[in-house]
Amino acid sequence: MNDTNIQDIPKIYGDLQRKSKEVGFNMPSDLYTGTLLKTLVSSKPSANILELGTGIGLSLSWMIDGMDEKSRLTTVDNDFRLTEIAGSYFGNDNRVDIVCEDGEQWIHGYTGDKFDLIFADAWPGKYGQIEEILNLLKTGGFYVIDDMSEQPNWPEGHQENVDGLIKYLEKREDLVLTKLDWSTGVVVVVKK
Repeated sequence: MNDTNIQDIPKIYGDLQRKSKEVGFNMPSDLYTGTLLKTLVSSKPSANILELGTGIGLSLSWMIDGMDEKSRLTTVDNDFRLTEIAGSYFGNDNRVDIVCEDGEQWIHGYTGDKFDLIFADAWPGKYGQIEEILNLLKTGGFYVIDDMSEQPNWPEGHQENVDGLIKYLEKREDLVLTKLDWSTGVVVVVKK
């Protein structure tokens, strides 16, 4: 499969890619992960969605494309420069709340409704605060993580973090888990 086979790429995606290059953002999300996120979000009408790790908004663009008018999405990142850029593209969408805050603090301080889908693309909610974030997932909700296959930008020893996370998720009896050797290595979990 190649990128030319991908359908319905968000209209804003090309602009976001250009902006990524312009500002030197070198941790973009994979197109295939984006298509999966859009599909999963589309399966949840009137959804409450959480993204941990806004980045420049590439994955966010896919999720927004999959949302209906009654869905809401909160995206959290600790980099003011990146959240400002994402805000310049998505800030006028009243379904989207872009939060610039430390993810760990945000997770510990959150008291709202549980989520139908959580995309954890940052350390908090993925390698840290995992139990807390899974407690914020509704029954039947999706928890999605990517970059589970070795990546060129991984620091030395990071494979141990990945292996530990997978073992933790596999041991939980309240989760159904699928590991996909696809895209950047994706894990999709459903809470039962």
